[in-house]
Amino acid sequence: MGRLWQAVASVWSWFVLAAVIVLWLPLLALTWLATAPFDPGRYAVGWLFRRLAVVMVALNPFWRFRRSGRHLADPRRPYVVVSNHESFVDILLISHLPWEMKWLSKAELFRLPVLGWDMRLANDIPVWRGDRKSAILALQQCRDRLEKKVSVMIFPEGTRSASGELLPFKDGAFRLAVDAGVPILPLVVLGTRHCLQKHSWRMNRAVAEVRVLEPVETAGLTVADVPALRERVRGIIDVARSTLAGELGITLPSAPPAIADEASA
Repeated sequence: MGRLWQAVASVWSWFVLAAVIVLWLPLLALTWLATAPFDPGRYAVGWLFRRLAVVMVALNPFWRFRRSGRHLADPRRPYVVVSNHESFVDILLISHLPWEMKWLSKAELFRLPVLGWDMRLANDIPVWRGDRKSAILALQQCRDRLEKKVSVMIFPEGTRSASGELLPFKDGAFRLAVDAGVPILPLVVLGTRHCLQKHSWRMNRAVAEVRVLEPVETAGLTVADVPALRERVRGIIDVARSTLAGELGITLPSAPPAIADEASA
């Protein structure tokens, strides 16, 4: 009965997510129309879109999400927000934070019916993996959002780790922050890998937490400082991840040493 209950509850949770995605579309469209004249950054539409995750998780019998750490006094101060990446569920967890940010996401998602339309209304940013021209265009769009006083969210590992270790970070987010003259806001997420295993549709009981760390200023830095900035932020996230793992009672796998990567979104 245990596995049967897990399967039934997982199907229910996926159904809820799909239903909310569909129901949210007219709400987002109406909000877009109402706020377009005075909200060029689509802050209101994006904020409403992220509430979708809050509703879905509230109706999910498996997951308990927590948030901790720094709370932004001015949510309209733009940051380049970076986080480690454990699972698809990271997106749902981070969306519980009480401010809006535009997500750099796989372009394939924007082609999905309804969900892709929602993401376009929210003004999220598509990027084709492995396509340098797409990466350059995506970073230009990220800078546009920052200029409109909206933060952008990037996973600098570029993909989820199959075994749970912290992968090397790529340069794109840090180059963006230096070029735009905005701070980096590091996040650490933990527990989402246990919520939903990679390549699995069955959900598991788990507690997951997102912790907001102190911003890292980029004022006065140049392109030459990007590698050091990247490794500094990676180190901050790695230490915070170990601390949070101790608090949640989660054992972390050994992480490989960080290595230099070509600049990438």
